[in-house]
Amino acid sequence: MVDALLEGGRVSDRDQLLKDIAAREEITQTGLEGGVGLPHARSMAVKEASIAFARVKDGVDFGAADGKANIVFLIAVPATSEADHMKIIASLARRLIHDSFKSSLRSAASRDEVVEIISREVFDKK
Repeated sequence: MVDALLEGGRVSDRDQLLKDIAAREEITQTGLEGGVGLPHARSMAVKEASIAFARVKDGVDFGAADGKANIVFLIAVPATSEADHMKIIASLARRLIHDSFKSSLRSAASRDEVVEIISREVFDKK
């Protein structure tokens, strides 16, 4: 996911962002009920507030009480963008309470469909 942000020109330093994400996970794990992982970090390595998304067949343990996450959202924002960080997390959290949102992402047939769902549901871009 970090590599996708790097390749997209949204991140300048892969290793720094990975360190910042790991440091954030040390504070509090970011697993949510329903098979969702929400790792996030503010980092000097981030050029533009971004979300990366992945479906993970075998799941990743982000510390949720109900087990591993099979859908993961990586939120990466510039270190100075606390307001953007909180806005993205809040918007995403409001959508994640709806099973229909998670189901649509789990069943999306293409990357473009995932982008369309997240853009519409999280960022209100129709």
